[in-house]
Amino acid sequence: MINTNLYPILNTCTYLNTANSGILSKPIQEWRSKHDADFLMAGSNFRLQHASIFPELKQNLSMLFGADAEQIFLVPNFSFGFNTLLDGLDKSHRFLLLDEDYPSVNYPVRGRKFDHTTVPISKNLEDDILAAIKRFKPSVFAFSIVQYISGIRLSPDFIKTIKQTYPNLLLIADGTQFCGTASFNFETSGLDAILSSGYKWMLGGFGNGFVLLSDQLKDQLFQERKQTSLPTENFLENRDHLSLCFEPGHLDSLNFGSLNQGVEQLQSLGLDNIEKMTQSICTQARAEFHSRGLLSTEMPERNAQSTIMSLPLTSAVCEKLLAAKIIFSNRGAGSRFSFHFYNTNADLNHLLAVLDGKS
Repeated sequence: MINTNLYPILNTCTYLNTANSGILSKPIQEWRSKHDADFLMAGSNFRLQHASIFPELKQNLSMLFGADAEQIFLVPNFSFGFNTLLDGLDKSHRFLLLDEDYPSVNYPVRGRKFDHTTVPISKNLEDDILAAIKRFKPSVFAFSIVQYISGIRLSPDFIKTIKQTYPNLLLIADGTQFCGTASFNFETSGLDAILSSGYKWMLGGFGNGFVLLSDQLKDQLFQERKQTSLPTENFLENRDHLSLCFEPGHLDSLNFGSLNQGVEQLQSLGLDNIEKMTQSICTQARAEFHSRGLLSTEMPERNAQSTIMSLPLTSAVCEKLLAAKIIFSNRGAGSRFSFHFYNTNADLNHLLAVLDGKS
């Protein structure tokens, strides 16, 4: 049972909107207050006292996601990290993308004029992806593990199959709607990169994110930049070319410290347990929505499921949900509901009662 005193907003509404923003816990709010109080009193000495936050966060991320700390870079958000990564790739790369994927995935590729093609989101998505790889022969497949509108998720086994079949194909994933929802091991995933903002399922607040890079991809990035000698100033010692590209300037100890607190919360619960809790309630939700004709048959039958569902609701029903203090988002042509570990059967039952006109 989740202690709602740790998440005060849960006492005021039914929060089914983590896909839009995670919620702030009271312990993290208290940590942030102490952080700024220390800054207030210590001035420049404060930074010296809090310099350990960044390596500590990388170490915690490495343990959470099965990666080496040397493979991890801290960025303000997914979009910053992905744009930086694209700028480090040779312009000859050919991209495979998914139609209707998150704009921060597709637009930067198109805007840089990379040769590319797209695959529509359909019930035959995996088969269509494999067919497009054979036909177009891309060198990079960039995609969101979980689609932000529909909630469709590509399975870990499918991603591994692609990498095993096409070992030279770079697989670059947006994990913003995935990281923090399920167990994940980067080393065995088949991915060459996963990038994520920290403000959704990681519960770290805004202004932070991370990039995990495989050695295969690290070797290909910023080839021209690597021909330039590194700075020799003492305060930049132990920095390499990738660090200077992904982590330029000063990192924010408040934002990344908040993410570190969020990671520690996830570690204390365990991603395996979080996945069991969220999949349990999401399985119930999908069955209830399907029985009411609000979810296509294909969604409940997929072998890998996310924590996001999109329902075709009328504006009148949406107004009733808002009046009942149910928080959700309108995305695409549907209304998006998302469930994290702090959501309960009572939350689902409240939503169903309003949908059925009983509340």
